[in-house]
Amino acid sequence: MYNEMDFDKSALNSAPPIEEPARQYYYMERCRAWVRNFQKEKGRAPKACVINMGCQMNARDSEKLAGILKQAGYEEEEREAQADFVIYNTCTVRENANMRVYGHLGQLSPAKKKRPYMKIALCGCMMQEPEVVEKLKKSYRFVDLIFGTHNIYKFAELLYTCLESKRMVIDIWKDTDKIVEDLPSERKYSFKSGVNVMFGCNNFCSYCIVPYVRGRERSRKPEAILKEIRRLAADGVAEVMLLGQNVNSYGKTLEPPCSFAKLLQKIEEIDGIKRIRFMTSHPKDLSDELIDVMKHSRKICRHLHLPVQSGSTEILKRMNRRYTKEQYLELVRKLREAIPDISLTTDIIVGFPGETEEDFEETLDVVRKVRYDSAFTFIYSKRTGTPAAAMEEQVPQEVVKKRFDRLLCEIQSISAQVCAVHTGKVMPVLVESVNDHDSSLVTGRLDNNLLVHFPGDEELIGTIVNVKLEECKGFYYLGTRKF
Repeated sequence: MYNEMDFDKSALNSAPPIEEPARQYYYMERCRAWVRNFQKEKGRAPKACVINMGCQMNARDSEKLAGILKQAGYEEEEREAQADFVIYNTCTVRENANMRVYGHLGQLSPAKKKRPYMKIALCGCMMQEPEVVEKLKKSYRFVDLIFGTHNIYKFAELLYTCLESKRMVIDIWKDTDKIVEDLPSERKYSFKSGVNVMFGCNNFCSYCIVPYVRGRERSRKPEAILKEIRRLAADGVAEVMLLGQNVNSYGKTLEPPCSFAKLLQKIEEIDGIKRIRFMTSHPKDLSDELIDVMKHSRKICRHLHLPVQSGSTEILKRMNRRYTKEQYLELVRKLREAIPDISLTTDIIVGFPGETEEDFEETLDVVRKVRYDSAFTFIYSKRTGTPAAAMEEQVPQEVVKKRFDRLLCEIQSISAQVCAVHTGKVMPVLVESVNDHDSSLVTGRLDNNLLVHFPGDEELIGTIVNVKLEECKGFYYLGTRKF
């Protein structure tokens, strides 16, 4: 789908192109030549293992890494220790994510000693932290390649440099305004795909490291996004997930500007795409225009992930979220008035510095008033490099734990009631896989993001079928197909 640049082999004897993505395709061909030599020496193709350790943005980036490796001639390998090239696409939202990476590297060290030709690479958000790179240089000298979030499009060039080099290759950029289109991608699913609409974040929530490691907001041009989605539709993709740290602010950096609502309207016109999802939405930027587009859409899923983080206006101020409890509830009112059947999910942090019992009760009040379908709940933990880490009034852990358990109990009780309202209905389900625990069942997803398990086989994967929702099990349904 992406292999539009077929280099004449003689071109490889000249200097690499300056323009992108031609430069990266040149280096992919260079890597292919390296792979051919590897095959002659080892009698087999080299194997690569891509490990994604982060969010859906990372997952999409990992598909691009896998696509470039495939284009370079590597075969896929799921077992890290058996691969000839291993790359970890890292996360750094929480500090325990960093420890997980170091743990993986420690486990991989013996395999590297047995097979010195094995290459180990690290990329992603964690690599944007200078202290991490220094630690890797000092304590993990067997790592071969390190790069960050801003130059992932250069992976083919960096891969070739790594393959030809006897030293650790490090290429970290502080920031970028560059977006390179039309590079290979190896999708995990044939019937659905993530699509980046923007990169970076301008919000600087006081607890979040993302703006420091992902950089400032930059939006892809609508034409490039639409071109990619048309290709996906032609390739059989039925559902797209539009990705950005804050999709509601899409287009503000473009000239001329294009709102996220207008982009959605253009995507809706693409034949073959049956479902449109997006995340993440910041409440302060969710416009009346977007609500109206969602109300009248035939394809936008009736599900919105709208992180509240806290129900206390005072805590929201300390978090630098730039909305109040009342503004958030008014936004929910508008959404429910326009789209009565909308499913709302959220993120909540418990124990943010300075949170009192009264603040926590405000959060419980929001949960009871909104009645979320589900929520991702987190105990606050200090993230080095963020303003919140230096705040006084850190809440004692035993207090936080009790509040967290109370919140979880409240959410689970409400969610069970909210999700059960669909019992007995016949609803369309996009079938995603054979059930992990019972091969006589398949697993699919409703428009509102709830999972459904029902009798079927792998031939249904990627299709949308009508299913009667027989029994609600809290966060999923058991059902039967209706013909």
